[in-house]
Amino acid sequence: MNTENKFKIIAISRQFGSGGRTIGKLLAEQLNIPLYDREIISQVAKESGFAESYVEEKGEYGSSDKAAGMFINRSCYSSASNEDTIWNFQTKFIKEHAEKEPCIIIGRCADYILRNRLDVLRVFIHADMKERIKRISEVYKINDSDPEKLLHQKDKRRAAYYQFYTDIKWGDTKNFHITLDSSAFGIEKCVQILKTLYLDEQ
Repeated sequence: MNTENKFKIIAISRQFGSGGRTIGKLLAEQLNIPLYDREIISQVAKESGFAESYVEEKGEYGSSDKAAGMFINRSCYSSASNEDTIWNFQTKFIKEHAEKEPCIIIGRCADYILRNRLDVLRVFIHADMKERIKRISEVYKINDSDPEKLLHQKDKRRAAYYQFYTDIKWGDTKNFHITLDSSAFGIEKCVQILKTLYLDEQ
């Protein structure tokens, strides 16, 4: 066991519709540690005064105009925006809770925000298009006329947001300890793999 790299936190990034949130939820239940997902949205909304729906949208997805330019970088913007305010509150929440207790954090650039910690297991969950379309229909009850286009748009905006605030390409495998294809392994197997990795470092 490498005691200098003992995992305490799991930061899960994911493609929309890949099951990353479900994997995080099941993993948190099995490890008996907190999961922070919508809790981040609720707390940021409370502290910032923005509606939860606004925080959910602006706290992880680039706006259409910025996505078109892939958020080139933050230096192009001269003043703080609502997105910056949300980013600052999210960053504060993630750092404080990572410092306080073992936990799992879903999305919101947690892998980047906690990049200097050696105790963070950084995970990226992806899946093939067919399985993602099936999942958003069955789980999220999204029946879009062009689901593949919808998923591409979600990924593009999520990537734009990530790149804007991190200057790093979203989903780049070198930024993660492990990437898992949930359509190949299945949700339960992904949970077991991550549970084993986490517990082996305890």
